Amino acid sequence: MPTAEPGDRPSDTAAARLTIDLAALAGNFRLIAARAAPAAVGAAVKADAYGLGLAPVATALHSAGARTFFVAWLEEGIALRRLLPDAEILCLNGLAPGAAEAYAAHRLTPVLGSLEEIAEWRATSHGGQAPAGLQIDSGMARLGLSAEEVDRLVAYRKPLEGLNLTLVMSHLASGDDPADPMNLAQRASFEKDRGRLGLAHVRSSLAASGGSFLGSDFHLDLVRPGAALYGLAPLAGEANLMAQVVRLQAKILQVRRVDRGMTVGYGATHRTTRPSRLATISAGYADGYPRSLSNRGHACLGSVRVPVVGRVSMDLLTLDVTDAPADLARRGAWVDLIGPLHSVDALATEAGTIGYEILTALGRRYARHYLPVDGTPGSQTGAAP
Repeated sequence: MPTAEPGDRPSDTAAARLTIDLAALAGNFRLIAARAAPAAVGAAVKADAYGLGLAPVATALHSAGARTFFVAWLEEGIALRRLLPDAEILCLNGLAPGAAEAYAAHRLTPVLGSLEEIAEWRATSHGGQAPAGLQIDSGMARLGLSAEEVDRLVAYRKPLEGLNLTLVMSHLASGDDPADPMNLAQRASFEKDRGRLGLAHVRSSLAASGGSFLGSDFHLDLVRPGAALYGLAPLAGEANLMAQVVRLQAKILQVRRVDRGMTVGYGATHRTTRPSRLATISAGYADGYPRSLSNRGHACLGSVRVPVVGRVSMDLLTLDVTDAPADLARRGAWVDLIGPLHSVDALATEAGTIGYEILTALGRRYARHYLPVDGTPGSQTGAAP
């Protein structure tokens, strides 16, 4: 991520801004592609590319070599199809009831996950021609064919006849933990069910971000990273090999000196224990900065860690900047909420959540600045209307 101070950019007029480094994103894709080879690498861009903007993110990933993309909903697939006319787009949440014709019309591949979905897809006029994926539940108990449904398909087989299956997949419950024996158990279960269903010849996928780093036995034909592309650590407790993609900054609105014993924020949940300087900055839980960081989070002012004091409110939060140099702790200065010294994962740990939730919750009021892949001037977007 860039460490230079803000220049004369349109986003400097905003109270807070989100910088997305598309070159780092592309580099993360290429890193995973190199590790997973000869398996192909797709990209999960569901939930508006994990909150970072579908259009710029998907375009950058396509430029980096991605040709297969994963979304959750039909509507996300339709939006992505407008951007990438020739990409393969799979909808992980399966076949929405009554929407089979829409998938075919937009050349989207539903990942079928139940006997009901299979039957509905087969019943359409395109069921034998339009591609479909198939998900097998190997231990998540979330989406995918259950063990009972697999048994029924093995016994009767007819529900799979005539389908143009282009992918069979499952999903690891603990892919971010290399020591969890469930990973091996799920892989064995998936391979067994693929064989029983006569699908050993169909392209297969088991690994998402964490699974991409579990070794070649988990890569199969296609890996489908999501969070790791956006800079989150793919394996818990290990050094993060991914480049940081996101920087979140907010401006100091005012700095005030207070005496010892002053209370801060709603509910007076913090009381100063010394004469202090407090900085109020322009971000809050309406912007996706978790309220759970009240009195426990921290930000960075230059290289100085400054704690969050008092409750995070809707549009504001307060930092204790007593130990920061006065030339840094001033009105109009930028504070890093997420940045080179404080990653998304670190912020998530402080908030008692995961980096996925932090990214997807980032608000629409931030001015967004995209650092480009190719060195051309980055795009600027203002706050959402």
